[in-house]
Amino acid sequence: MELTSQISKYVAENLLYVDEDFHFDNDTSFIGDGLIDSMGVMELLTYVQSVFDITVDQNEVTPDNFDSVNKLAAFVRRKQGVMTYSGGQ
Repeated sequence: MELTSQISKYVAENLLYVDEDFHFDNDTSFIGDGLIDSMGVMELLTYVQSVFDITVDQNEVTPDNFDSVNKLAAFVRRKQGVMTYSGGQ
């Protein structure tokens, strides 16, 4: 499964705190649009670390990295690239 689809599916099935019929795209802000709350961010952090086998430092849990499907997917790719290729993609 493609990375953005995998993240989107997890968010939709496990973290949404809005109406069931709410639809979001890959650029929808998790926090700004009320998709998840602060506990949801922590659950997302745990998910990302376990499923994608990356370590996330506390200072990396920012809106630039964790506030949409696309931002999170880009962050995971960067982290995996650093870990896998020792210098990025």
